[in-house]
Amino acid sequence: MSDFNQLTDPVTQQVIGKSMDFQAKKRRVESRFPMGPFTDAYQTGLQQLCGVDEMNLQQNIRQHRVREGIKPIKGVKNIIAVASGKGGVGKSSMSVMLARSLQQLGANVGLLDADIYGPSIPKMLGVSQKPESPDQKSFLPVDADGLQTMSLGYILGEKDPAIWRGAMVTKALMQMIEDTRWSKLDYLIMDLPPGTGDIQLTMIQKIPVSAAVLITTPQDIALLDAQKALAMFNKVDIPVLGVIENMSTFTCENCGHEAHIFGQHGGQKMAEEFAVPLLGQMPLNIEIRTNMDEGTPDKVWNPGQKLQEKASMMALRTAQNLAKLPIKFSLTDSLKLHKI
Repeated sequence: MSDFNQLTDPVTQQVIGKSMDFQAKKRRVESRFPMGPFTDAYQTGLQQLCGVDEMNLQQNIRQHRVREGIKPIKGVKNIIAVASGKGGVGKSSMSVMLARSLQQLGANVGLLDADIYGPSIPKMLGVSQKPESPDQKSFLPVDADGLQTMSLGYILGEKDPAIWRGAMVTKALMQMIEDTRWSKLDYLIMDLPPGTGDIQLTMIQKIPVSAAVLITTPQDIALLDAQKALAMFNKVDIPVLGVIENMSTFTCENCGHEAHIFGQHGGQKMAEEFAVPLLGQMPLNIEIRTNMDEGTPDKVWNPGQKLQEKASMMALRTAQNLAKLPIKFSLTDSLKLHKI
């Protein structure tokens, strides 16, 4: 099927692109992203799409290309930066959501809290232990139910301020990411500090970021700042995988009325105007707020929970869009390709 990559994915409803490879003679599809609980749906959907009765479905997460001249991080295939142009849009909550959901899809996932001035990831994960240092030079990532995590909040403490200038912030972040012993990560979710200033720009220019995800709310002021974040990533040639519209609606617990408190269709309009995918919409929900505050993410981002279906689809679309991007091509790959 010569036009397989132009077809619409039966699960995500996105264009398949290079996220899968279909070998018609062998009746085999290699997915370049994790499918987890969606595997059966893909098995059925792809067989119908390709017109075959049986299909061998394989999954292989690859390492993708980053900007030239940036040294890769040992133990990490892909770094996905999660950004917003302003604070207060739920960026850290959505970072935890993506990390947990990618993990449930079957990937090995890490979470880096790069918000030096306001590290909130430890509290949201319910983890407060200090990272171990076997050689006094490097850190072991802190385990949070299978997520490999690192945050300045583990080192300084929850209420200790980081009173640092820009250069010190950048140095601290680079040490955190380079001196952590990440192990066989498919994805490292990096929760960036809000804004588009010198600190954020320096971070993404020095760290081998594969791609980015933008978080916004529907209101106009948040969308304007999200557009600035998009322009920042475009400036440094880092692909944007899509936009997540957080706090999209609020449903009254008493009467069930759904209200668009912060506006309507803002994320969709931004996605259409700037030709970036809308990965999904997450409602304004008290369960997200309470469980993030209490450090119990599994009570909201877990199979069987009412918001997890939305979260899983956002993670699936994120992983698929990354899988469409060019891969890191090494000399070893070239030799295999040409059978030398």
